[in-house]
Amino acid sequence: MMSPDLIYPLLRPALFRLDAEKAHRLAVRALGTMSGTVVKAHPALGQRLWSLEFPNPLGLAAGFDKNAECYRGALGLGFGFVEIGSVTPRPQAGNPKPRLFRLPADRAVINRMGFNNDGMDAVAARLAARDPARGIVGVNLGKNKETADAAADYELGVARLGDLADYLVINVSSPNTPGLRALQGKEPLAELIQRTRAARDRLAARPPLLLKIAPDLTEDDQRDIAEVALAEKLDGLIISNTTIARPPLQETLAARETGGLSGAPLLGPSTVLLGRMFKLTQGRLPLIGVGGISDARDAYAKIRAGASLVQLYSALVYEGPGLAARIVAKLPALLAADGFTHVRDAVGADHR
Repeated sequence: MMSPDLIYPLLRPALFRLDAEKAHRLAVRALGTMSGTVVKAHPALGQRLWSLEFPNPLGLAAGFDKNAECYRGALGLGFGFVEIGSVTPRPQAGNPKPRLFRLPADRAVINRMGFNNDGMDAVAARLAARDPARGIVGVNLGKNKETADAAADYELGVARLGDLADYLVINVSSPNTPGLRALQGKEPLAELIQRTRAARDRLAARPPLLLKIAPDLTEDDQRDIAEVALAEKLDGLIISNTTIARPPLQETLAARETGGLSGAPLLGPSTVLLGRMFKLTQGRLPLIGVGGISDARDAYAKIRAGASLVQLYSALVYEGPGLAARIVAKLPALLAADGFTHVRDAVGADHR
């Protein structure tokens, strides 16, 4: 079989002639036909977090497999874990199309999808057939657009999907659902976590509960979130979601589109925020670093900044399905060059 690294450059021109969302759907369908193979832990990269054995620290971020349609195939690409979603209690069409835009010159993507998904019952049916021994799968939870009591939607998601997930994520950081980011304020966030955690504690499995935050936070916001995360005994933070900021971009026409920007321009800001949250939480919480990763050096930079695990998504658009395997293969050499024998030794190294 021809390597993905050889196939994708041949397919990319045709895929880029398609609407970005149609190309994404093709990728999901293609991966959905693959069963995937169990990824073996590399001696320098495997680690145990939250009683879960991660074969390597690289994960597929939420947003790619919204509906648990292709996580098996994604795990087979070399990812150490996959996060599905965001999943809302009721099916949701999302925002009007077009809502997904490529910025090739910037190696970036803008989306305003709006939590489009099949709903928790459809996702639960797909996850019910999952073999937990064949890879780690987390579930990213969101709220329906029209729901006034946001915490109620997260409680429903936990109750329906919590026993089927290896970990759960409270997503309050998407810029594409009105009012969602306001839940990151200190008081509403504390209440939301308390109610969601109580729902989690009623489960037999009691999966780890994480919070995904936005990159567009003031320093006061950052301190408040760190304080709440520690006080409410969250199991971890994911840093970060897409940004509403618009740094200087070459694709000036697409840059006018509203929505969250991801990809290479987010690497610097998200990594800086990651380092700040590592220091604010005093290294007491496992952090997952997301934003702008497109090669092993980017992933390693996030590990040194404080991430125990990292995730990517947008770079797959430009680098293709062989990217995960390439990053995982190169990480051990980067660790060794800095004198580290294991990835856990490098976590937060920039702050020592």
